[in-house]
Amino acid sequence: MTDAIREALASEGIGLLPWTDAATALRARLDFLHRALGDPWPDVSDEALTQNLESWLGPQLARVRSAAHLRRIDVAAALRATLPWPQAGRLDELAPERVQVPSGSNVRIDYSAEQPVLAVRLQEVFGWTAAPALADGRVPLLLHLLSPARRPAAVTADLESFWVNGYPGVRADLRGRYPKHAWPEDPLKEPATARTKNPRPRG
Repeated sequence: MTDAIREALASEGIGLLPWTDAATALRARLDFLHRALGDPWPDVSDEALTQNLESWLGPQLARVRSAAHLRRIDVAAALRATLPWPQAGRLDELAPERVQVPSGSNVRIDYSAEQPVLAVRLQEVFGWTAAPALADGRVPLLLHLLSPARRPAAVTADLESFWVNGYPGVRADLRGRYPKHAWPEDPLKEPATARTKNPRPRG
């Protein structure tokens, strides 16, 4: 059975493994660091993981005796075992799962694209002139600034330029459709908020 499972993984690929959301997210972060920084961060592409099956998954495969056992493999733990030491201690610094925005929310970063994406409502980043860069400052976050309906209103990696050149058009387009939200003329002086503001009282 063990040999059969190894042959199946070699021929059909690592998609046969039980990829949880946590394992998929960790793999995306490691892939980002490998592309941004190179060695010693491991190559976690399909090809590399399939070719090096024994080195990263061998100990767990040795205990597999059935298809049910295969479904219980902890892929995230196996990936973590590949992290280089002592660089492993900097994983959360170089490629954090989340970043805190000016509103106080901790927003998850999406590493599945070529450039890491932070999708956040526009009102939550008022006052922010620059988002943190990842991988020791080498890679800027790509901000997907969302409308109150959580649809992309703008995409930028340069907030300072966006407030000057892009925000006035977004404000003109959206403030009439979402009057309960803040659309200040000067977003750098407006407190960031994750909440909907109440309409102004009528006089």
